[in-house]
Amino acid sequence: MTNHPTLDAELVAWWECEAARLEALAASARFGFLQRRYTRKAAEARARAQLSRVREAARRGETASS
Repeated sequence: MTNHPTLDAELVAWWECEAARLEALAASARFGFLQRRYTRKAAEARARAQLSRVREAARRGETASS
């Protein structure tokens, strides 16, 4: 078995980074509608990261927590 990261493991890192970027944009948004949009997109990115985290845990035979 190789120790290369799986696609799901890479997606977790990517979506978490994307969520952080979107939260930074929300914090610096001048208009409320932009702030809400970026905040919503950040939440969606975190949900996608969680989905990949669950799949990765299932692949390893673990239960995903947090």
